[in-house]
Amino acid sequence: YHPAPLSEKTPIDSFVVEISALYKLPVNYSITSGDEKGYFIIHSSNGIVRTRKNLELEDFPVNFKVRATDSSNAAIFNEVEVKVEVIDENDFPPVFPSSLLEESLPENSPATQIVQLQAQDSDTGRNGLLTYGILNGQGLKFRINETTGILYSTAPFDYEEEPTEYQVVVYAEDDGIPEKKRGYCTVVIKITD
Repeated sequence: YHPAPLSEKTPIDSFVVEISALYKLPVNYSITSGDEKGYFIIHSSNGIVRTRKNLELEDFPVNFKVRATDSSNAAIFNEVEVKVEVIDENDFPPVFPSSLLEESLPENSPATQIVQLQAQDSDTGRNGLLTYGILNGQGLKFRINETTGILYSTAPFDYEEEPTEYQVVVYAEDDGIPEKKRGYCTVVIKITD
């Protein structure tokens, strides 16, 4: 038996799987081994396995054995293995070390690297895999490398003719399941004379 993976947030007493032995007489079901931490309980007559406590992601997958025993003769039984997997929920949004950064950029600089932004995500796997983007394009004067988080200007600025300050809102987005989460950072770019 390999039931559908459970979320790490699965409530106690949730249905996991129904074990069914073909036998002409009533049988008693029991978990015999493999569930040392006691995550699961089985109904002795209908074979329904339920969760007994909160699931700790790092303990899974769990492989346990279920025994079906002839209710009148304990010497007659059979066993089957059940494999239960748990999916990591996307618990945390990405976080930038600071939500506001100030950078200066001399006017007439060619397109150049301004700053590398680095967010942290406390989730593992896909849930912690980050991509970067810009929320407001500021007239396409800036771009960000979606993998490295490096923010670039795309053209030179003229101190006399253009605004001398730009606010670029950058986000980091994880590849989370069931939903993606974002963190934000505002980069204030001051053009210097």
